Amino acid sequence: MAVPKHRRSKSKKRMHRRINMKMTLPGMTKCPECGMLTPPHRACIHCGNYKGSLVVQVGKD
Repeated sequence: MAVPKHRRSKSKKRMHRRINMKMTLPGMTKCPECGMLTPPHRACIHCGNYKGSLVVQVGKD
């Protein structure tokens, strides 16, 4: 069985854990109606359309 030859310091151990916690941008798709970026499989927050039909009434400010 493999055994580590050297002890990993606390700072290096934290660095290796931290590398997996990086922030990533969520995947965004282009709305076919208005062209704005929206999360996939969600109604567009700008125009209220989902799969070509109006599902949410969006108030214009």
